[in-house]
Amino acid sequence: MEHRSRKRWPVMASAGILVAMTGLVAYSPTLYRMFCDLTGYGGTVQRSVDGSMPTATSNETVKVFFDANVAPDLPWEFRPEQRSTETKFGVPTKVYYYAKNVSDETVVARATFNVTPYQTAPFFFKIECFCFTEEKLGPGQSARMPLVLYLDEQMLKDKDARNFREVTLSYTFFRQKNLSPQEIEAARNLSKGSDETDERLTTSSTQEFDNDAPRR
Repeated sequence: MEHRSRKRWPVMASAGILVAMTGLVAYSPTLYRMFCDLTGYGGTVQRSVDGSMPTATSNETVKVFFDANVAPDLPWEFRPEQRSTETKFGVPTKVYYYAKNVSDETVVARATFNVTPYQTAPFFFKIECFCFTEEKLGPGQSARMPLVLYLDEQMLKDKDARNFREVTLSYTFFRQKNLSPQEIEAARNLSKGSDETDERLTTSSTQEFDNDAPRR
């Protein structure tokens, strides 16, 4: 009995640390990056080699589903403009998320995300427009947030990921509390910033894609 208890203790301790860190990373992108470096959960940022738009060599397709959530204390509407899209591996696809502040005050929030199944995450590349940064919306203000993504064709060669043909990208916005007037002022205007990003995506011929999950 004593031997069994000794074996359970490390498992329980590890689970406790995981829960605590998961809660913390929702509020701090710096902690999130450190957590990923230490554990491999979520991963560290990788970038496409030259920042150019990839080209496809395969006719294989993958269906990407989009999910949106807000913390209970955040008075925002938040949703994808389309629930899913079907795209070829290696082909950049542009979609939009929508957010609106339904309160009578300026609110600052920060988003985190995940990609599932987790085996596919190392092959999911995107241009990140609103994650891990403090974003604000004024009373009644809304934003249409562009997102460009693609699934790397190398996924088709990976023994753990090659059989998946459905992937879900999920975002959750958390309210940033107890901010000073200066911190609120310094937060990125989500509406204006999204419009500027959309214009840049429309006019630029090259883009830099990020990936937040390491390949092992």
